Amino acid sequence: MASRKKSKPSKFSAIQIIEYLVSGGVYFWTGYAMFFVCFSIFGWNLWWAKLTANIVGWTVNFILQRFWVFKNPALAKHRTEVTGRYIVITLVDFVLDYIIVYLLQLAGVTPYIGQFASAAFFTGWNYFWYKTWVFTSRFHRRHKKHAKKGRR
Repeated sequence: MASRKKSKPSKFSAIQIIEYLVSGGVYFWTGYAMFFVCFSIFGWNLWWAKLTANIVGWTVNFILQRFWVFKNPALAKHRTEVTGRYIVITLVDFVLDYIIVYLLQLAGVTPYIGQFASAAFFTGWNYFWYKTWVFTSRFHRRHKKHAKKGRR
C-alpha cells in the first residue's frame, strides 16, 4: 500500500513535467516563428522582435500552463493573483532572456542560436517558479486562513 502512495506523486510529477515540456515547446516554437518573421522578414531590431515574439508566446504559454500543466480548480478563485504573478515572472524572464540573447549576439552568436541557449536556462527556471509560486496550490490554504480570521 505504501508503494502505491509513493508512485502516484512521482507518476503525476513525471506527467506534469512532460506536459510542461510539451507546452514549453509550443511556446518556444510559436515565439521563435514570430521572432523570425519580425527580425528577418520585417527587419525589426532585436528588442522589438523579441518583445513581439514573447507577447505571442506568453499568451500561448499562460493558457497551456494554467489550464493544462498546472490545472487546479482552486486557482479559479485566484485569477488576479495567478495572472499578476505570471506577469511578474514573465517580465523578469523577458529582461533576462533579452540580456542572454543580446550578450550572445555581441559575442558573435546569431540570435537564432541564442534563443536556444536562453530556452535551455528557462526550462528549469520557469518550472521552479511556476510550480512553487505562480500556479501554486498554496493560494487555497492561505485563503482559508484569512477566511477563518475574518469570521472571528
